[in-house]
Amino acid sequence: MMDRLNGPPPLMIVSDLDFTMVDHEDPENLSLLRFNSLWEAYHRQFSLLVYSTGRSPTIYKQLRKEKPLLTPDITIMSVGTEIAYGESMVPDSDWEQCLNPNWDKDIIIQETAKFPQLIPQSDTEQRPHKVSFFLETPNSSEVIKALSERLEKYKLDVKIIYSNGTALDVLPKGAGKGQALAYLLRKFKANGRTPLNSLVCGDSGNDAELFTIPEVYGVMVSNAQEELLQWHAENAKNNPNIIHSSERCASGIIQAIGKFSLGPNVSPRDIKDFGKCRVNVFSPGYEVVKFYLFYERWRRAEVEKSDQNFENLKSSFYPLGTFVHPCGTEQPMKKCTDTMERLYGDKQGKQYQIWLDRVSTSQIGSDSWLVKFDKWESTGEERYCCLTTVLLTTKQAEESFTWMHIHQTWLDGLEAKEPSVWFL
Repeated sequence: MMDRLNGPPPLMIVSDLDFTMVDHEDPENLSLLRFNSLWEAYHRQFSLLVYSTGRSPTIYKQLRKEKPLLTPDITIMSVGTEIAYGESMVPDSDWEQCLNPNWDKDIIIQETAKFPQLIPQSDTEQRPHKVSFFLETPNSSEVIKALSERLEKYKLDVKIIYSNGTALDVLPKGAGKGQALAYLLRKFKANGRTPLNSLVCGDSGNDAELFTIPEVYGVMVSNAQEELLQWHAENAKNNPNIIHSSERCASGIIQAIGKFSLGPNVSPRDIKDFGKCRVNVFSPGYEVVKFYLFYERWRRAEVEKSDQNFENLKSSFYPLGTFVHPCGTEQPMKKCTDTMERLYGDKQGKQYQIWLDRVSTSQIGSDSWLVKFDKWESTGEERYCCLTTVLLTTKQAEESFTWMHIHQTWLDGLEAKEPSVWFL
């Protein structure tokens, strides 16, 4: 991650997942897909995306299989007790060592067992530095007070976090989403990579600590729970850098990027006609995001099947270029455009969606770029993904790109059962 950054990232987004980045009441994931295209088109190359979730690694990975979540640069899990880096989720063992002093999980299990109101969560949610329960709201204050008094007698340095009106977590005092973020910021500073701007995003009580970090911007999404709003009213209502958005979940994050002028904030998904809308961005990352949005809309018949649209499409491809299908077959670009013409509307009325992840670009010549990304495609419950490499050349006079070559390779376990299902 540090190698990717040439200097301090202009923006770091630190977001909770459930009901902040992910809206579980949005079956089509529209707000999340809006954020995805914004991030990959404009921010991925130089900025940092951090997820900060109460989920353990097990159910975090499960969520990634269910929702079109982007790959983060850093994942903070288990309510700030675990930190992992990159796609391979390399654990930060130094952070875990920081949490060991005056922490005794056995004593905590022993004492919490004396409270019948505390219902243990599943084994996957019991982590080395986190003991988790379900606790209903009635009498929760009394239970938390009594448990705190019991644990104090053992001189343990612990904290109790109650969120969503149902979940109680016992953690080391030095743990939590806020402390994990503060630890990361110290590491960035030591490496000369302190983000120029940081935006924290949350909806519930276990996110409150994120908003206590000095000099961060913060957004409580419109659907934030009363426990977080109450904390804000009591502790941060005079802080102009923390807002309560008027939009839900990921759409609220996009709103905050615009409110605080943290960078481009118009998602390519919000642009209905790329031909008429001129954006002040000429980049290969934006180019691939824009193309695949048009491709999705073409197959869903959400753009007009006009001669002009098709000519614009054909002009983007070098006729003598090649496309290598993930199954290994090779065909000329011209055949691709001919096939696309026939595919118009074949996904109309279906929940067909495309999103790109891990877009990276490198300039390999004065007018040529290599772009790599994971291209995801889903229809209902079926999901496929391939690593895609595109060679682009620039037409400077027109501020446009020509697609010279496309090469795709299936990612393990995400292959289409029938090669004919996948195109481009």
